[in-house]
Amino acid sequence: NPLRKFGPIWGVALLLVAVLVAIVVTSGSEDETSTPASSTTGSSTTHEAEPVSLREGVDMYSVAEAEGRADDIDWGDRCDTDIGRLKLPLWPQQECFKPFDGDNGGPTTSGVTADEIKVVIYTPQADDPVLNYVYAQVGVNDSPDQNFASFEGYAEIFGRYYETYGRTVTLQRYEATGPISDSAAAMADAETIARDLAPFAVIGGPNLTNAFADTLARNKVICISCTPLQPAEWYVERAPYVWDVMPNATQALDMVAEYLIKRVAGRPAEFAGDEALHRRDRVFGLVRVDSSESSSQLEAYFVDTLRAGGVELATIQTYESPTDLAATGKDIITALKEAGVTSVIFSGDPLAPQALTQIATQQEYFPEWILGASSLVDTSLFSQTYDQTQWAHAFGVSPLFVPVRPGTAGAAFLYEWFFGEPAPSQSVALITGPLQVLFGAIQGIGPDVEPQAFEDVLFSGRVYDSSPVNPQVSFGDRGFFTVTDYSALDDMVEMWWDPNATEVNELGREAKGHWRYVDGGARTLPGQWSPGRSALFDPAGTVMSYDRAPAGTEMPDYEPLR
Repeated sequence: NPLRKFGPIWGVALLLVAVLVAIVVTSGSEDETSTPASSTTGSSTTHEAEPVSLREGVDMYSVAEAEGRADDIDWGDRCDTDIGRLKLPLWPQQECFKPFDGDNGGPTTSGVTADEIKVVIYTPQADDPVLNYVYAQVGVNDSPDQNFASFEGYAEIFGRYYETYGRTVTLQRYEATGPISDSAAAMADAETIARDLAPFAVIGGPNLTNAFADTLARNKVICISCTPLQPAEWYVERAPYVWDVMPNATQALDMVAEYLIKRVAGRPAEFAGDEALHRRDRVFGLVRVDSSESSSQLEAYFVDTLRAGGVELATIQTYESPTDLAATGKDIITALKEAGVTSVIFSGDPLAPQALTQIATQQEYFPEWILGASSLVDTSLFSQTYDQTQWAHAFGVSPLFVPVRPGTAGAAFLYEWFFGEPAPSQSVALITGPLQVLFGAIQGIGPDVEPQAFEDVLFSGRVYDSSPVNPQVSFGDRGFFTVTDYSALDDMVEMWWDPNATEVNELGREAKGHWRYVDGGARTLPGQWSPGRSALFDPAGTVMSYDRAPAGTEMPDYEPLR
């Protein structure tokens, strides 16, 4: 069975989730705050980074303005000098960097010459059995050719606006030699890329094994969004080479545990489908995928974190593949019922709830369903495929954010704004997030491009607070996490499933059933969840999408610089 080692499809989430990542380098300013706090609806403020010295050959608008030099510099046609930001409709807008004129020093490290910075784009096999199985469930049919063509288009956009110091970021495609679950093929692919292609960085990787990223790191090649999410320490041990966009596994478990402890535990199971459970205090059970050596370690970490907050799990049930659940799902549901579980925490892939919710209904078991550290389960696209009698009682927290309707903002809008036609692929978010990390870092590094500078720049960048339509983004030691952070997204939003709502899903298709975001999509940082009962399953104050960018996140109307 090609899905025997299916695992949590962490990396595939980026194919469907609209992640807009903004990375900038700044010395900060005196009027910015540095206290971590939860975001508020429609707001977007900034935290102050530790003051840093600009690297040699780098100059940026805020520094020049503070020193009284901004009016003496020709910032070029890409800069809106009224606000010191690029004329690029991405939120938050990138700051203007001074156009470079001079000698960039030539070759500096692997993949960097005087004229180019080579970046490899990993593409899975066109007939990958795992991906094809997943995509078939939701109607995604992007081909590797379409995805790479979209990469090239976005790289052209960013190359036109970002400062790259006399070099062009060139993309080279590499097609996998094995399925995304094949660790041996992944290791061999990484060795081939490092040895024969010798790039500065790689974007993407096989989503069901960390062997690819681990091998690239040992060969001192940067990679972005190239591994299933790992424990926080895993990234530190491979620094400065492995980077991600979504929260790492430790961060996700920490935020879920905090939410459960402060907002859910110690209260009646009032949102269960079985009214008899409404009078009982919540009893939690965990259902998780067992996909790798780290799975049991992360389970123990989650159990200990909950226990420290006074929360115990009545039972833990595991599975290896969603295809196994036709045979084992009945045993899992039976075990949950026998343990008296009122509230099921699900941490796994997006296909398993299809079987589990159907079996639960067959067994007349109607608990609460709570989002754990899961992948794609929090998208409307997949949630629409679950038993709606069960999923009408689903809620939890997610790193996703309120979408803006297509045609007004986001990755798809950016492509069509620049080229006058839609992107070749539907699932463009995998492309924009990692490319923004890459181009943002290169812009701050300056002429002397090398991996340690990549880390230094991202770690010293300004931290942007979230708005309802954008997550907070930061890297490094900013006080949000206990372990140095190599993942971009910092915060989460509370939401619940409305089976009767009709809304556009992540692929732009109108369908019945959608997640409702609580409090207008306000986002909360680690450590900032306030104790108390959550206002769930009440449409008042919730949103499912915004027709246009909410107040405080609007963009000026720019003409593209083709």
